[in-house]
Amino acid sequence: MAGRIFNNLRLFLKGFIPTLLIAAAVLMIIGAGIIYKIVREAPDIENYDFRPQGFASILYDCDGRETERLVMAGSNREEAVYEEIPEDLINAFIAVEDNSFWNNKGIDIKGIIRGAKGVVTGDSSAGGGSTITQQLIKNTVFQGGMEKTFGDRVKRKIQEWYLAVSLTKVMDKKVIMTNYLNTINLGSNTLGVKVAARRYFNKELKDLTLSECTVLAGITKNPSRLNPITGAEANRERRLKILDHMLSFHMISESEYKEAVKDHVYDRIQEVNRQVESDSHKYTYFTDEVIKQVENKLVSDLGYSETEAKNMVYGGGLSIYTTQDSKIQQIADQEINNPDNYSETLWDMEYRLSVKQNDGLTVHYSESDVEKFFTEKGGNSKNLYSEAEEINIMIKEFKEHVIKEGDQIAGEYLSCIPQPQISFVLIEQSTGHVKALCGGRGEKQGNRTLNRATDTLRQPGSTFKVLTSFAPALDTGKASLATVYYDGPYRVGDKSFRNWYNNFTGYANIREGIVYSMNIVAVRCLMETVSPDLGISYAEKLGIHTLTENDHYASAALGGLTDGVSNLELTAAYAAIANKGIYTEPVLFTKVTDHNGRILLENKPKSYRALKETTSFLLTDALSDGMKSSKRFSNVSVNSLGVKANLPFISCGGKSGTTTSNKDIWFVGFTPYYTAGIWSGNDKNQVISGETSFHKNIWRKIMEQVHNDKKDIGFPVPKGIVSIPICRKSGKLALDDTCENDPRGTAVYNEYFVQGTEPKEQCDRHIKAEVCTDSGKLAGPYCVNRQSKVFLMIDEKEGSSDDTQYDLPGECAEKHGQEPENSPITELSPNPEKESSFPEYSE
Repeated sequence: MAGRIFNNLRLFLKGFIPTLLIAAAVLMIIGAGIIYKIVREAPDIENYDFRPQGFASILYDCDGRETERLVMAGSNREEAVYEEIPEDLINAFIAVEDNSFWNNKGIDIKGIIRGAKGVVTGDSSAGGGSTITQQLIKNTVFQGGMEKTFGDRVKRKIQEWYLAVSLTKVMDKKVIMTNYLNTINLGSNTLGVKVAARRYFNKELKDLTLSECTVLAGITKNPSRLNPITGAEANRERRLKILDHMLSFHMISESEYKEAVKDHVYDRIQEVNRQVESDSHKYTYFTDEVIKQVENKLVSDLGYSETEAKNMVYGGGLSIYTTQDSKIQQIADQEINNPDNYSETLWDMEYRLSVKQNDGLTVHYSESDVEKFFTEKGGNSKNLYSEAEEINIMIKEFKEHVIKEGDQIAGEYLSCIPQPQISFVLIEQSTGHVKALCGGRGEKQGNRTLNRATDTLRQPGSTFKVLTSFAPALDTGKASLATVYYDGPYRVGDKSFRNWYNNFTGYANIREGIVYSMNIVAVRCLMETVSPDLGISYAEKLGIHTLTENDHYASAALGGLTDGVSNLELTAAYAAIANKGIYTEPVLFTKVTDHNGRILLENKPKSYRALKETTSFLLTDALSDGMKSSKRFSNVSVNSLGVKANLPFISCGGKSGTTTSNKDIWFVGFTPYYTAGIWSGNDKNQVISGETSFHKNIWRKIMEQVHNDKKDIGFPVPKGIVSIPICRKSGKLALDDTCENDPRGTAVYNEYFVQGTEPKEQCDRHIKAEVCTDSGKLAGPYCVNRQSKVFLMIDEKEGSSDDTQYDLPGECAEKHGQEPENSPITELSPNPEKESSFPEYSE
């Protein structure tokens, strides 16, 4: 049996192995043919001089006007010659990028195998397979190697190997090295080592130290992550690895190694950077965000690396067509930066001081050290100052305290920042196009700095009531604008809630909850009708991406969030309400073309229905009501909270938001054309002092100018909406002869409903009863003088409110000296808890 199996296997292999060998040979022939074809299609290196090339990228506004040019500092094209390049710099790049550079033929077989192994095993430390010659060809012939598909990348790599071998035959190694060092991307908008030496060290190339050379060599693998300004720690790790390689390759001595390791090179880089940023052209906040979005799209949509994307944006000659309206942006910038628009301007500081002490030790100080010094002296502990000059005086005194005889200032930086800060976003809701964006007020300190409109997360306050409570309640059909909640003391677990106006109003509906920003109505709506999970899901559906598991609680109704929201996302959420319930992802550019006019990116925003059109209309109408002068409570000494932002000549709606102690103030509103959100607060979260409605005035001033030539087309009533008279205390059909005679004034008004959800029952909360005019109590059987009055029925389970002031009194029996007889409706006693026992809540 075993022999027969062995014999069959022998016969099988006898026939299979030749077949396998033939197949392998055929595949090799086919593969060779493919490779030959790819090589034949390779560019002719004679057409390239391998010197640095690059083109400025241009940004255009929505009308096609040029607004900005993005040019790498290396585009100035100050090329270095080989003789001025330090030997340490050349050796640093060889040690980390291509240790066989002087001996290889343009490619390194061991390096290719090592790189392939790293890809297969996922070990990024295995090293890359590209020689310096290959990288030069990639950067020049193939413009950074920005292929869109895997097949194209394989084709480019094969051609790259071929051209590297070819180039080595015709070009001196010193020339290859010089061209390579002149063309590489070294971050911070620099191309080439000569420009990078000035950018990071304010030195000529020939004057770089060993330590500084290794910093530059450490950048090129990933110019964004390894940038010595913004990624100092990552660069430091790579720099130490380079020094280790240089020592092991006997490029430097042990003493040189130790001296370089001890060097505080990154302190010098930061000092130079502050000076460069203060002297250089600064892009606008809008441009900063466009650059970020384009780079992200090149990475996510086209598969470019972060480095390749940055190369394209700053040196690829792109045409970037933005959504910015320059006229609107100019209006917004002028109003945001007008000091007269602020009730009070204080000043904060950003400070850095490096002192080289007499003993050789360098000590670093920041604004926190200055503030601590003066706080211990009994000075300002709020970190805000009335005048910028006050900060200069403090800095002078602090320096006198810390700088001793023999010490030297190694570096110093001071920036005075006006407070409160502000951000503004304006979106065309029908398209999702961001027309204007301001990330702060005052002089911008640099490029890609803190953008308070997109990068900063702040608590949204009552603007979130609409997103988490009222929108889902209406959209799911679980409630209408007329749905009533009892506005009285309310507790969820151990947490007590109260209103921002320190009062309770009794029965109030969702419309009133929006108009007067009623905390209790919002919280009860979320907890009793919606649920926190559903409320958070609606906020996410409306484009809020910063929510966490810890936000699924009652406080989400009032904007009490773990991390907060950005102005851009919050404004986009309200734009969905203004856009008939269609959420459109906000975008800042529409398309990007390359240097030859070919389209690289088309940025069509994602759109989907987030709310029913009828829901959107109901919210829009209530938010419009919130911007009109309208009082419905005689016991609430406030008006509608959007009045100061109202635009009397065009339809508008909006919602304000204020967090506890006025640390964040918001207003997000819209017209038939645009949705705009404004935030203000102090960068370090201090309480805003002075009047806190200035942001609404700024919003109004901007929107008035933006709409001065716009026709008011209103907010049309969609199909499926009906209007009927109801009682606002019950949310049911009004009793003309009863609800009209509410003691506070008529409780009857016309409310909009989705057809089919309008109430069918009559009001059961107002009743008529006869009162004894002598005692003011319910008329008993012995009362002669009687008067018919209207009273409000209050459920016994509800807490106290001002509604109890016109609940039914007891029955009159005084004329006969008898105790009051039991009334069929019992007067409610006030809640014994005092209002002062509740924590403060802001609008």
